[in-house]
Amino acid sequence: MEYTYGCWSILGCALTLGCGGSNAASAADNESDAGAIVDPDAVSDGSDLPHPDAVSDRGDPPDANPSIDGGAPTASQAVIGHRGASGYAPEHTLASYELAITLGADYIEQDVALTADGVLVCLHDATLDRTARGDAADCKGAVATKTLAQLKNCDMGSWFNGAYPDRARPDYVGLKIPTLEEVFQRYGATANYYIETKTLGTTAQMEPELVRLLNQYGLRDASVKKHAVLVQSFDAESLQRVRALDTEIPLILLGAATAAQIRAAAEYAFGIGPSSVSVNQTLIDTAHGLKLAVHPYTINESAELERLSRLCVDGMFTNFPDRYRAIVSAGGSNCPPAIR
Repeated sequence: MEYTYGCWSILGCALTLGCGGSNAASAADNESDAGAIVDPDAVSDGSDLPHPDAVSDRGDPPDANPSIDGGAPTASQAVIGHRGASGYAPEHTLASYELAITLGADYIEQDVALTADGVLVCLHDATLDRTARGDAADCKGAVATKTLAQLKNCDMGSWFNGAYPDRARPDYVGLKIPTLEEVFQRYGATANYYIETKTLGTTAQMEPELVRLLNQYGLRDASVKKHAVLVQSFDAESLQRVRALDTEIPLILLGAATAAQIRAAAEYAFGIGPSSVSVNQTLIDTAHGLKLAVHPYTINESAELERLSRLCVDGMFTNFPDRYRAIVSAGGSNCPPAIR
């Protein structure tokens, strides 16, 4: 099933995009479940939502994101599509990634987990129970106990239709779990990636496979030179394993909020990813004083997106990329150039 770029004016936003173109942290991360914070006035019967079949061919990457066109990164705040556009489509599916890019995301996020046969797949939870549907032998329980062949038998879209009937689409039924390699094969250098390493119940180390894939698909140099790939984790040891394999890949320490945590991150990381509730001017000033980017998670309400934007964060994770894109495009935050 193909999902495509297109141009939409969505949810009254009047936003036109160019066409063509682990763990203790789990509780903190629960606030970022798809659609967990929903503005009831923003979504009604689903008739105005973006649809993956709006056009029939992906075509060229969108012009709306100059940070991926081979030039220098933009200095505006980075719109990060949390698990894609997971407020509108099933998280960590190609449908969700396509919508995020179309709606103006600068980065698409991939939580990655390691299968029993050593393949990196895009999935947030430690288990399949919330988002997978299908035979229990393949589609229930810990992802770390399943092979890729088993996971490919699972329907990763139907749960969304049941959970959010106002945003349901027939096309979501039967969506498959993507491997990280399939995502790289699809988008190559036309997208920016924000990858989170998650242990998800396995003692196997995923970092060597991640670094291998970045090199295989020619993304390592763009990561280093243009920050086209950022690697984040709540697990500082995971980030240090990435660093041991490649000292230049930019890293983000999730959950850092205290002065001590921020100073520790500055020893090796490009930035921090604090929970939105911990973000204040002191945190931002401390991080920026150490030349660290600040990318809070996960902000969905327009008022909160505007508030944090005015505090001069460097980017935010959101399930609704169009809402944040509208704020960034409007300017007016009077912030210095974002750390990009």
